[in-house]
Amino acid sequence: MMCEYSFNFGNVKSSVCITDDLPCAADVTGNDNYLIVCDSNTEFIARRIFDKSGQNLPQANICILKPGETGKNWDSAEAILGKASRAGLDRSSVFIGAGGGVVSDLTAFAASVYMRGVRVRLVSTTLLGMVDASVGGKTGFDLFGIKNLVGTFYPAEKVFIPVSSLDSLPKPEWKSGMAELIKTAVLAGDDFLAMVKTLKTGTQNLGAAIAKAVEFKGRIVEEDPKETGHARILLNLGHTFGHALESSVGFGKISHGEAVAWGMARSCELGLLLGITSKERVAQIADVLRVFEYNTKTPYPGMDIKKYMEAIVSDKKIKSKKLRFIIPTSFPTAGLTAGTASRPAAAFGAQTAVLEDFSVLERLINGEYSV
Repeated sequence: MMCEYSFNFGNVKSSVCITDDLPCAADVTGNDNYLIVCDSNTEFIARRIFDKSGQNLPQANICILKPGETGKNWDSAEAILGKASRAGLDRSSVFIGAGGGVVSDLTAFAASVYMRGVRVRLVSTTLLGMVDASVGGKTGFDLFGIKNLVGTFYPAEKVFIPVSSLDSLPKPEWKSGMAELIKTAVLAGDDFLAMVKTLKTGTQNLGAAIAKAVEFKGRIVEEDPKETGHARILLNLGHTFGHALESSVGFGKISHGEAVAWGMARSCELGLLLGITSKERVAQIADVLRVFEYNTKTPYPGMDIKKYMEAIVSDKKIKSKKLRFIIPTSFPTAGLTAGTASRPAAAFGAQTAVLEDFSVLERLINGEYSV
């Protein structure tokens, strides 16, 4: 085992085990009645978990979903619930998600509503899942063309992160996950951002970067498990802009990570306009996004500005007709800390900004303020 973290998310204890190889069947099932959820791309990983223990994975205990964002919908959630019911799972059973962010979100959501809540464990197999989706308990799916409109807060009791599963990860999935890693590094500090930048030319720091991202997010979520304070919302850097892009161009036509990278560029532009983000900070973030070859130009190819504006004003973070954006700042950020008497406070490289004048957004999306 490379390392293990233990977090307390509200009244739920969640352990995250970062290892080189896949866990064995007994580790993930706990010898309980179970349903393992995967998609058609990760089915082989789910079966390998059982193969390495010399066990068969009964067809009655596996639910195979359509892969990708286009499968992140109610039909998939219903498929999980139906399979669990037909398999006779009860309140003492466990749902196991083996896959990336979509599988994690859907499995944990289904677990949160099945018989008013059963246990959930996750085996994260993509970079995006490892550094973001599997940790912290956000669940859900897309509905009515709105990203993650339906969801719950329901942390997994155990998360397994087998780094070797990234060996078979397609390049687009690498790029998608890398954006979430960059986002975390922008929040966490310049040293972490420099470490992430080295991943462009080699993976010798990959395990350390994943571990650092897991710990950083986990400690923030411990202080603000349901995003009611000032800490967890900062993890949405790039997401308000990015989610609207995903919705407006069509789910599955751009990866979540590419949309977040594009959104981070827009957050930098908005920060410049509002006098929050320095030119030096914008240049630093833009350089990292350029190194990993993200398209940050606007308007984005195929974007419909009208649909985009409709999508962004439907964002979950809107309150009293005011949109909240996460804007990069320099380090440290006074007043934006997360910590307890037993743990030193950590400063973040971003802050929240509230925007009422949506015409500014439309001009920004049209490229009038492009950096």
